[in-house]
Amino acid sequence: MANKRDLKKDINYVMGDIIEAVYIWELTNPAKETTDSQSIIDDAIKGFDELIVKVNQRDVENAKDHFKGVNQELEAKGRALIDRINKM
Repeated sequence: MANKRDLKKDINYVMGDIIEAVYIWELTNPAKETTDSQSIIDDAIKGFDELIVKVNQRDVENAKDHFKGVNQELEAKGRALIDRINKM
């Protein structure tokens, strides 16, 4: 991990791309119910907020390990949301 700024950008890009994918799905499937897709968007926003709070923590003992853990959590949340998109 290069630095905090890059991690914040990664979080923003990943969650933004997930939200964009949901909007594209909604536009290509106008007849289908959007309850599940809106739930995915809400979860992406919630995940974004949680990860940004963790990145901005200042009272960590080992910053490198902390950021590595945040990055792994980002990957896990991103994969889970993508799997939910694929199941729609």
